[in-house]
Amino acid sequence: MATLSFKTLDALQPKGRKVLLRADLNVPVRDGQITDLTRIERLAPTIRELADKGARVIVVSHFDRPKGQRVPAMSLEPMASALGKTLGRPVRFAEDCIGPVAEQAVAAMQDGDVLVLENTRFHAGEEKNDPDLSKALAALADDYVNDAFSAAHRAHASTEGVARFLPSFAGRLMEAELNALNIALENPTRPVGAIVGGAKISTKLDLIGNLLDKVDILIIGGAMANTFLAAKGVGVGKSLQEADMHDTARAIMEKAASKGCEIILPVDAVTATEFRADPPTKTVPVDAVPADAMILDAGPETVRLLTEKIVGLKTLVWNGPLGAFELHPFDNATNLLAAEVARRTQAGQLTSVAGGGDTVSALRHAGVADEMSYTSTAGGAFLEWLEGKTLPGIQALSELSERILPL
Repeated sequence: MATLSFKTLDALQPKGRKVLLRADLNVPVRDGQITDLTRIERLAPTIRELADKGARVIVVSHFDRPKGQRVPAMSLEPMASALGKTLGRPVRFAEDCIGPVAEQAVAAMQDGDVLVLENTRFHAGEEKNDPDLSKALAALADDYVNDAFSAAHRAHASTEGVARFLPSFAGRLMEAELNALNIALENPTRPVGAIVGGAKISTKLDLIGNLLDKVDILIIGGAMANTFLAAKGVGVGKSLQEADMHDTARAIMEKAASKGCEIILPVDAVTATEFRADPPTKTVPVDAVPADAMILDAGPETVRLLTEKIVGLKTLVWNGPLGAFELHPFDNATNLLAAEVARRTQAGQLTSVAGGGDTVSALRHAGVADEMSYTSTAGGAFLEWLEGKTLPGIQALSELSERILPL
């Protein structure tokens, strides 16, 4: 994705203005309780800044997949309460995002107030990017601020459509995310490397293809590495792999060689015959995996090799763990490498940007998620950006803000 220009809050004079803020309140919930406040906490600085400057902040977001129906269990009311506690100020809630209920709630606002509107996906027009819904949302406000990078890969009414009708700006979280991603791959300090893990090559073909054009070193881990090893003729026992992707893996390795990108695969592995926590394990070179065993983590020699490679890097992008980190002891390689990346980052020797659902979980598990230069909580949007795709929500901020359509 090419570097895009966009307006930030620095260009907005919000006092007395109604600001429609697209947030991502799609937080994990279990048994009616929010289990992770990270997205709400990261959103707070933008809301606080706008409210402190006298804006009337109207927060909109989706939650889960109600498919255009009003599903009480998918209401944003609990998120409004959590947001109020995080901000330390009152946050009111309206039981719809458009129509009389929303209009009356907005009309009652004073400067500095914060209002959360109900789940945008309760309306079928949200995911269809229905211009009527976009207009109805836009009619509530004077300005639009998008602070939901994690939803920017969707061309929905509240992420892309509404930007056609209001002056549009990037919130502080969106600004930080875009700046971090720009530093990581668009204008990195070289040498630059990437770690790509996960289960399947087939789900990350576009990502790998884009990275080959941008990085000097590509580290492949997780079960994905098994497919590359098998494609080279290495026996991987009963390890998870994609036999139908061997030709693709070989083509990727050939392309990397032609571009001067070094692909690094595991040289040893921690194996087990059972996929469970704390089974009997055996650490072997990758060409000596027992026929009845599975590769479940990279071994100590691989960690040493990767640590040496990272010492030579100035920039690192990380997406995907090195092993089955959810199960002990198969979290060891990811934990050790994460600690080294964090150490070098904190020492000012490395710019590190990490993202993707499993990646964030793995780095939190390792205790270093907050020690990267930037850890993205965006899942699909982060991956699509790594794949080089244009994100509609970002494109709208860049291209449409100067061509506002009449309501």
